[in-house]
Amino acid sequence: MMMDKETGAGGQTLKDPAMLLSMVNMKLRDEYSDLDELCGAMDIDRTELVKKLESAGYRYDEENRCFR
Repeated sequence: MMMDKETGAGGQTLKDPAMLLSMVNMKLRDEYSDLDELCGAMDIDRTELVKKLESAGYRYDEENRCFR
């Protein structure tokens, strides 16, 4: 899934780094064991997701399975 091509409410979430961070961390906490599983299940390009959140100042913490 290309994040720039998202439309509607979900697309707005992906354009707002704070909302994206919140959604991804919630999914990691509640539904997926790690970032690879989340990306695979949601058909999201992991590299693109990490770059988008890193550009907003967040880094993935593998040990705690969340972005900080």
